[in-house]
Amino acid sequence: MVNATALEKIVHSNISSGAPAWLAIGITWAHLLGGFLIIIGLLTRWAVLVQIPILLGAIFFIKFRQETFGSGSELLFAVIILLLLVLFLAEGAGPLSLDNYFRKNPV
Repeated sequence: MVNATALEKIVHSNISSGAPAWLAIGITWAHLLGGFLIIIGLLTRWAVLVQIPILLGAIFFIKFRQETFGSGSELLFAVIILLLLVLFLAEGAGPLSLDNYFRKNPV
């Protein structure tokens, strides 16, 4: 959210010149809200499904903009996060999640 103009430039230069202006803001808010939902364990698999395409796009852009594993590269960190997202997609929420609480205590 701090570097919204930098994200807009990346989106416009890499996707296409006709990319909508709201795309960068939508990516930012979807990533922020999805991360929050994953942390509290609410709608975990749906939040992961929203996060995976965003992270794949980030990995794609990082790969072509920086050295692969050089100093200051964020590619390794992004790949680890992607693997964790796949784990959450397969396993779902844990025992201390809101998904589990609502499953055990129906309204």
